[in-house]
Amino acid sequence: MPAFALESRLDGAVGGKTATALAKAFGMRTVGDLLAHYPRRYARRGELTPISSLPVGEPVTIVAEVRRASERRMQNRKGSLLEVVISDGQGELSLTFFNQSWRLKDLQPGRRGVFAGKVGEYRGAKQLAHPDYELFDDEETARLTAEANANLPIPIYPATSSIASWQLRKIVELVLDGLGPVADPLPEELRRRDGLLDARTALERIHRPDFEDQIEQARSTLRMHEAFVLQVALLQQRQFVRALSATRRMPGRLLAEFDESLPFARTPDQVSVGDQISSDLVGDWPMNRLVQGEVGSGKTLVALRAMLQVAESGGQAALIAPTEVLAGQHLRSIARVLGPQLAPELMPTLLTGQMPAAERRKAALRTASGQARIVIGTHALLSETTTFADLGLVVVDEQHRFGVEQRESLRAKGAAPHALVLTATPIPRTVAMTVFGDLDVSTIRTMPEGRAGIETFVAPLAEKPGWFSRVWDRIAEEVSQGHQAFVVCAAIDAEASVKDDTADEPVAVVAGEAPRTRWGVAQVIDLLSRHPAFADLRVAPLHGKMPSDEKDAIMQSFARGDIDVLVATTVVEVGVDVANASTMVILEADRFGVSQLHQLRGRVGRGAIAGLCLLVTEAPAGTPARERVDAVASTLDGFALAEVDLDLRGEGDVLGDAQSGVRSSLRLLRVVTDADIIAAARVAAEHVLDEDPALKEHAGLAAALERRLGMEERAALAKN
Repeated sequence: MPAFALESRLDGAVGGKTATALAKAFGMRTVGDLLAHYPRRYARRGELTPISSLPVGEPVTIVAEVRRASERRMQNRKGSLLEVVISDGQGELSLTFFNQSWRLKDLQPGRRGVFAGKVGEYRGAKQLAHPDYELFDDEETARLTAEANANLPIPIYPATSSIASWQLRKIVELVLDGLGPVADPLPEELRRRDGLLDARTALERIHRPDFEDQIEQARSTLRMHEAFVLQVALLQQRQFVRALSATRRMPGRLLAEFDESLPFARTPDQVSVGDQISSDLVGDWPMNRLVQGEVGSGKTLVALRAMLQVAESGGQAALIAPTEVLAGQHLRSIARVLGPQLAPELMPTLLTGQMPAAERRKAALRTASGQARIVIGTHALLSETTTFADLGLVVVDEQHRFGVEQRESLRAKGAAPHALVLTATPIPRTVAMTVFGDLDVSTIRTMPEGRAGIETFVAPLAEKPGWFSRVWDRIAEEVSQGHQAFVVCAAIDAEASVKDDTADEPVAVVAGEAPRTRWGVAQVIDLLSRHPAFADLRVAPLHGKMPSDEKDAIMQSFARGDIDVLVATTVVEVGVDVANASTMVILEADRFGVSQLHQLRGRVGRGAIAGLCLLVTEAPAGTPARERVDAVASTLDGFALAEVDLDLRGEGDVLGDAQSGVRSSLRLLRVVTDADIIAAARVAAEHVLDEDPALKEHAGLAAALERRLGMEERAALAKN
């Protein structure tokens, strides 16, 4: 049999039919894709799985023993029913097969095997209907062999309804038998120092270990492969950016006039981060910087000063925001801060998809001619019809809302423009190193003076249902003192079909929880229309499905104080700045993520008025959903909450689909627990690239970069 390489196409290794099934089920295309599909756990032939702990409704793969099998004719339909009872020595589980009498020959009492299917219930007893199975060859004639293999680990793979775990195991074994030498991506020095395996042995031992002790060493080796290859890719991207020539943007009159007009002193962090950015803008290569900071810490101010530095030489800055509400608010706040002297000169211009055609044409013309030196918009900025005269700076607000493709398509509208990414969602150190390793990261921690702060309380309706009515009374009390309030819901209409997309942004749903909400904007508006305490209050709805001009009018009305209570979806999560708003009520708070709750809470307490945040939840104490809510109530430190969020949700959700290139290359590496591995890989990657930038002496690493990340994923990383 000819040897396969990791780059070999699957159809040449396993045949066209199997390759098609693997591509459909798992997106696999190459031998390397298949061998990177690692077992999720291991069973043993002599070890039976406790049946009592099997979760109803979940797909399972278990090791068990056949106790008895019987066949009977069905009364209400044609054919026969085969019922097989398997056991772990204590509990029993039924397997049912329709019209498959021939299975009686295999499923004899005493036979052991691996059984897989979805756990159901019939008359109070657990069962698997039409499960897949593979019996062990432990007949008397093979007794000695069975005893020798009794403790041999059996890999259990992530499977689908079309491809069972043992089918994957047989396919992997076939490919491993034909696999040729595997070039090692790790430098020899690193492997020796950390006691890691060579690449070929690591693959062999993770897929078919001879004993359990081999598994962890294989996993450790392959974890380092993932960390090292990813860090090299990120550092190469940094090298690529630094190889580009950037137009130097020197500070001058505009920035000096702006600083003189500020009615307050910048915080120490605003000054230091501003100095870093100013230095980047006069450097030899394009700035590629991420600025993270709490809600209200002054990130927009820092970005605006960068825009003014670029505008000094006639350059333009484009700020892309995730929602029209936020884009409109950015425009108004930037125009206000620039004042009557600078605003007409810089002509900040709004460009969104829902603007009337005539207004949009006018805005596009200002942008294309260079008259507008600050352009603020949504995805409309990415349109092919939107062009710039001299795009010198791209500012991405709330980076987690945009994919890498969208960000890069905006950068491509200029000649190597500088890039500044802002996020009010603090990023744990390991995530920053794993996802944003090609960016320079700045952090604004100090908050401006004069803020009254926020108090956060949980309203636990599971324990204290009477608190629900108290929440509405509390809002009315705040409004009676001249303040305003937000009420945030997870959906627009909770009674709409689940198929209707009634949420503006996805909310967190934990496995086992109800898949839909009870309180949407429509339900709350209806409730408050009948509530005696709200009879004289001005209540208005706001959500993403409203026409753009209506949303903008409502937000401006709320900002002027013409609306007392705004009942909204998560469109108010970022950027909405109303100093008079004192109260934030989040209904069904357990349906939101930690970062989302922290962002929403940041809409109040932004001025001299103390903020109050009430997290209303029916989640019982001790559940993961309740843990999220309690965590947010326990601290105002967004950086601490980012770590909590990572621990509770795992990096899959925290990294987000926008980082697809990174996500799909991480199989064993966990940013929650593998911080030391990631840090060590970073240092080793820097050392290798310092000595061998083109990787001429590291052929295995170069091949792994192409293979593991793939051309498409490397393109995604390059657009980060």
